[in-house]
Amino acid sequence: MRALSLLAAVLIAAMPNIATAQVKLPAKTDPNVVETRYFTSIDGLMEGNADVILKETRKGKTVSAAVLDVCYPADKDSDRKDRFVVNLAINGQALSGTTQSLGDKVPVTVKLNRKPTGDTFEFRGQIAIGSNVTEVASSDNSDISEKEFLDSQVVDDGITPAPKDFSEVSPEAVGVRVKLESALDFLKSLKGQDVEVALSSLAVTCDALRGGQQTINIAVDPDRAAALIAKARAMPGVVLAGWTTGVVEMERAIRFAAADWRDGDKLNRDKLVATVSGALAKTLSAKFVASSWSTTTGKLKLTFKRPSPVYPALELTDTIEVVALVAADKPGATDKLLLWLGNPVTTTADEGAGAKLVLSDESSGEEEGDRRDDSGSIDALTRELKGQRWDADKSVWK
Repeated sequence: MRALSLLAAVLIAAMPNIATAQVKLPAKTDPNVVETRYFTSIDGLMEGNADVILKETRKGKTVSAAVLDVCYPADKDSDRKDRFVVNLAINGQALSGTTQSLGDKVPVTVKLNRKPTGDTFEFRGQIAIGSNVTEVASSDNSDISEKEFLDSQVVDDGITPAPKDFSEVSPEAVGVRVKLESALDFLKSLKGQDVEVALSSLAVTCDALRGGQQTINIAVDPDRAAALIAKARAMPGVVLAGWTTGVVEMERAIRFAAADWRDGDKLNRDKLVATVSGALAKTLSAKFVASSWSTTTGKLKLTFKRPSPVYPALELTDTIEVVALVAADKPGATDKLLLWLGNPVTTTADEGAGAKLVLSDESSGEEEGDRRDDSGSIDALTRELKGQRWDADKSVWK
């Protein structure tokens, strides 16, 4: 009984502390504090395709100023974007304003009602862009602080002006960040040059429209990449130029001494092709039939053939293509070379005499390449080249 009485006394004494720990009083908004808050989405606007930023300046809970920034598809059949930025007049819960879009110069009218709903906000109304009117009915929208907003706006396009090596960027991949007003002239300057421009980098994104800068991705022979970067840096409107991510994946790369594979300062391509094709012919159980070098990107394509194991009696033929890239292991002077080997891509066809069996293959080349990766081609080449493989855990060559 005494023990029970003592336990009861302890529980009674602790109850005020337990109650205090469980009850959280709501934080009060200081009516004199001015702060900036952001909404980075308004759900459902323009079928979910609009990129929206609503900036509000508040004194306490009262909105004293608001700016709506909307980036949206300019054409339903393309990736082209347009954007408008409008200062909104505030009348109680009503937000309204007019402007024109920055690209197509079409008139824009905004009429919204803003309603707090607990910890979130509801927006209802209309946004008219030219003759297109969007009905807005969006609930459960949360706002964030200015610091959170600024942290979320940091965009890294992966351009490295002076990489120590090619372990994180690719030797054939060049990125150029250029001001929007200078982008067209820069792109025109690439006409006639032996380079490839990534089509996806031509699309001006919402981040580019807001930041005023566009990143153009270019593939070029690694031997000419440094010269292209230097030329780009000297062009009007270019903010940054350097190497970026490309085809090279370190788990499929080999580093080896350059001395035995160079004639002067030039790569002995014939010797390298003979060595690489010989090793792959063994690991792929196939006959080497052709090789070609891209003068644009410097990539090497090797082609092999073998009897297909799919249905031996039909005597079908597998054609295997392997793309490789050879470059210095870092910008500038070096005594090492880097060889990257892509996944083998296999196609099967009837190449026999007479009538042919027409085949279709719905599986992707990448999947086929992944299935053949156990052939040990990279390990075999590492031995042939007396090279090193990349240790991803320690980020060093081993």
